[in-house]
Amino acid sequence: MLNELLGPKRPLDWSVQFWPVLLSSFACALIATWLCKAIALRFNIVDKPDDFVKTHKKPVAYLGGVGVLIGFFVGILCSIYLVRNEPILPIVMRRFFGVIAGAAISCFVGIIDDIFNISPAKKILGQILAAVPIMQAGILPDFSEIVGPFGWQMSDATEIAIGIPVVIFFVIGATNSLNLLDGLDGLCGGVTVIITVGMFLLAIQRSTFAFSDQGDIVRVVVCLALVGGVLGFLPFNRYPAKIFMGDAGSMLLGFVVAAMMMMFARKAPRWWIAAIIVFGLPIVDTGTALLRRLLNKRPLFVSDRGHIYDQMIDRGISLKRTVGICYLLAGLYALAGLLTSMLSTPYNLIPLTVIFVVSFLVVWWMGFLKMEGLRGAKRKNVSDAQSGPSELHTHY
Repeated sequence: MLNELLGPKRPLDWSVQFWPVLLSSFACALIATWLCKAIALRFNIVDKPDDFVKTHKKPVAYLGGVGVLIGFFVGILCSIYLVRNEPILPIVMRRFFGVIAGAAISCFVGIIDDIFNISPAKKILGQILAAVPIMQAGILPDFSEIVGPFGWQMSDATEIAIGIPVVIFFVIGATNSLNLLDGLDGLCGGVTVIITVGMFLLAIQRSTFAFSDQGDIVRVVVCLALVGGVLGFLPFNRYPAKIFMGDAGSMLLGFVVAAMMMMFARKAPRWWIAAIIVFGLPIVDTGTALLRRLLNKRPLFVSDRGHIYDQMIDRGISLKRTVGICYLLAGLYALAGLLTSMLSTPYNLIPLTVIFVVSFLVVWWMGFLKMEGLRGAKRKNVSDAQSGPSELHTHY
């Protein structure tokens, strides 16, 4: 039932050589975010309050996602320099290019939406387009060890045909999940850092088994570059936010996290399952939003203030404490994912099922599936709230 915690083929300190990726992405994102804030204010690229969903008090600069993208891109370039003498460099470069190209497409589509407010169908089309480069780079799920125990064999063509919709599903799902989570100052960015750190630890654990030299490098580097990029943005986004990441940022983060989950979908599926659990908080929040709207016969894709974090605010929990609780929950899902990775694949499905069944039972027990009033949130003791809705901002 239990697998070895660490493999015998690579030491834990193997990743130390890549720490410059984290530092360079952080420093560049910090500078780039400051510049993006100045540019956004100069050209009036701001998020204006509407007293309904976007309830912050004054216009706030957009383009924070561009700062994260620049930091992420610089971190990847730094890693290419670090592995420039490795014989596997061409394969690593191909995968890096796939991730960078998809991230740039996601960020660009988000910028267009931030400025022109494009339709959901066009955003989804853009997300599908962003998935193409990583598939061309060979970042596709491996089903051989899933069907193998049943005595089945899958041809390369069949595996690709099944893998393409799986990748698209994960890109669309993760992108929109993090987009929906971008509702409080520092929330989406901080949760993404926790999720990515969890995936970094999974990548280090997986690298000790050395199933794929080039794959291990790409997983570790992408995690470090994303963490550094988001950490460079967060000082400007904590309450009261001076800049928002906008759809440009949330779509970028969602895409990169989806790409990482696909990178774990190789060889033993236990790391893929573990990565899904690490991403648990956005999954539960999105599932709650859709289920709540479905049960209450509301439009599925019309924004409201009934997300888990919104309802915490409306029940009297301060903004900073709500963000802190979400960080804690994200950390618990990450820890659960790391523990699950120690189980052999058939047994991985048990904690996966239990974790999400229990999560939605708690959501139901807390009353988060109910809707009251125009805003769609179940409101209790609003007058006692330490931090009211005026402190919120939400991007859809």
